[in-house]
Amino acid sequence: MANVHASAIVDPAAKLGAGVSIGPFCVVGPEVVLGDGVELVSHVVIAGRTRIGAKTRIFPFASIGHPPQDLKYRGEPSELLIGANCTIREQVTMNPGTEGGGMVTRVGDNCLFMVGAHVAHDCQLGDFVIMANNATLAGHVVVEEYAILGGLSAVHQFVRIGRHAMIGGMSGVENDVIPYGLVMGERARLSGLNIVGLRRRGFAREVIHDLRNAYRLLFAQEGTMSERLSDVAELFRSNEPVMQIVEFIGTDSSRAICQPKGGNPA
Repeated sequence: MANVHASAIVDPAAKLGAGVSIGPFCVVGPEVVLGDGVELVSHVVIAGRTRIGAKTRIFPFASIGHPPQDLKYRGEPSELLIGANCTIREQVTMNPGTEGGGMVTRVGDNCLFMVGAHVAHDCQLGDFVIMANNATLAGHVVVEEYAILGGLSAVHQFVRIGRHAMIGGMSGVENDVIPYGLVMGERARLSGLNIVGLRRRGFAREVIHDLRNAYRLLFAQEGTMSERLSDVAELFRSNEPVMQIVEFIGTDSSRAICQPKGGNPA
C-alpha cells in the first residue's frame, strides 16, 4: 500500500507500486507508473508517460517527465523510462522522447543525478551513470554504463559517451568520447584514460597495461585511424575493454571521435 501525504496531488489513474512513499506537495500525473518502494521526498512533480523503477528516490523540486524542450515536439505520446535504485537529487530535470528520436528517453538502473542535472529528450543512459551538479545532456545523447560526468559539464546533441569514461568538470563535449577515456576542457579534448576509475572498479593491472598501449597506438601520428584501428584489433583481440574501444570507434556516428590535444596520445 502506498503512503501518500495529505498535501500531495496524485491523479487516481496513476499506478503506484507497493510501499511507494509520496511526500508533501508532490504532484503525480495520470499516466505515471511508480515501481515498488519509490520515494518522492517532497515537492516533486512527475508528469507525462513516465515509468520509474523500484526503490528510486527523488528529492525536492525535481521536474520529471514534462514535455521536451524541442520545438519539433508536437505532443506525440513519447515516454520517459527511469530504472531501479536511482537517486535523483534536487532540481533535476528529465524529459521524454520525441518522434525524431525513437519516442523514448531511457535511464538505466543505479544511476545518480546530483543537484540540477538535466537529461534531455531521447537520451539513452546505461546503468551506474553519475551526473554531478548541473551536468547537462542535450537531446539524443548516449551515455554508456559507469560513465561519470563532472559538475557543470555540457554534452552536445547526438554525442556518445563510452562506458567507464570520465568527463571533467566544466567541460564542453562536442565529440564522441571513447570507452574508458578521460576528457576535459572548455572544448573538451581527450586527456588519456580514466585510470583512477578503472582501478576503483577493480580492473586487473594487465588489462590496464594493455589499454594504455592500445591507446598510444590508436592516437599515434603514424598512419590513418583505420590502419591503427586494424592493428589494435589484431594485437589486443583477447582484451575485452580494448575491443570495446575498437567497436565504439568503428560504429557509425554523426559526431567525430574526441582526440587528444595536438593529436598526441597522453
